[in-house]
Amino acid sequence: MSNKLKPIQWENGVLKLIDQTRLPTEFIINEYTDYIGAAKAIKDMIVRGAPAIGVTAAYGIVLGAREFRDNSKEVFMQKMNEVCDVLRNTRPTAVNLFWAIDRMYAVLQNNENKEVADIINILEKEANAIYNEDVEINRAIGQFGNSLIHPGDIILTHCNAGALATADFGTALGVIRAAHEAGKNISVFADETRPFLQGARLTAFELQHEGIPVTLITDNMAGHFMKQKKINCVIVGADRITTNGDVANKIGTYSVAVLAKENNIPFYVAAPISTIDFSLEDGEQIPIEERNPQEVTHIAGVQIAPEGIKVANPAFDVTPNKYVTAIITEKGVIYPPYNENILKLKNEK
Repeated sequence: MSNKLKPIQWENGVLKLIDQTRLPTEFIINEYTDYIGAAKAIKDMIVRGAPAIGVTAAYGIVLGAREFRDNSKEVFMQKMNEVCDVLRNTRPTAVNLFWAIDRMYAVLQNNENKEVADIINILEKEANAIYNEDVEINRAIGQFGNSLIHPGDIILTHCNAGALATADFGTALGVIRAAHEAGKNISVFADETRPFLQGARLTAFELQHEGIPVTLITDNMAGHFMKQKKINCVIVGADRITTNGDVANKIGTYSVAVLAKENNIPFYVAAPISTIDFSLEDGEQIPIEERNPQEVTHIAGVQIAPEGIKVANPAFDVTPNKYVTAIITEKGVIYPPYNENILKLKNEK
């Protein structure tokens, strides 16, 4: 997919996003020319996956700057604060969103004495840099992760941490893709990932598109196949990692991690260093997004639950570090003790 489909494109001041709510049955590219549209794309999960959210937010800031380019410098800077606030309030869990906004805002402040037109050009260059760095980071994660994969491995993954969740190539699927490219004859079990079905709609789509053998299973089948020794390792992405190695990822990841430990199966997390939140000591401090109940009561617009039923719909859960075998980053593979080894990467962020 990395050379065929681009989930995020920036062309002549227009942000183009594959509408991931329509996959796999429809392939639609939405175009955005204002920051409110970019923010809504993040909130509505037209674009999703921590790295992709960060890249989209960076371009959203550029769109905002272009919208307010004809204002005075004072008004422009004031409006840019509003743009950043709107983007910050889209989704609370994926730390890459805030990392990218903070990086863009620092560039804005460092160049506030320049002309507005120059500031906009500098912001656009920075957003492009974030995009290009993400592509290289994902490829590095893939190569480091590939060293953990054995020929013939059957890999379980949960949710979608592929090219569609990043600028290109992917984190967890980047590892799988790298192993496939290395001729290791791997195959994949993809959890469907209720309630938004990212595994069924996106991961299965990506892997099938790449010609990587994939079997789609429902979320509650994972333990069955682990017990039958049909899974050799688990690889997932992450939306936020704390300094002790606790990992927030799509809801259901914790259950998979517990099952993996019970069955002596390695559980790997693949994520860029930008996903590590060095301000948080443990996973209890991670905010968990609660999403629309309709995602649970309906599938593809069809009601499957009783009218008026009470619904809980947390989008993420937190996997304690004791279940994490290793964390794969662009700087290498991190092993326990995470409190020590993660902090060594702080200057690499």
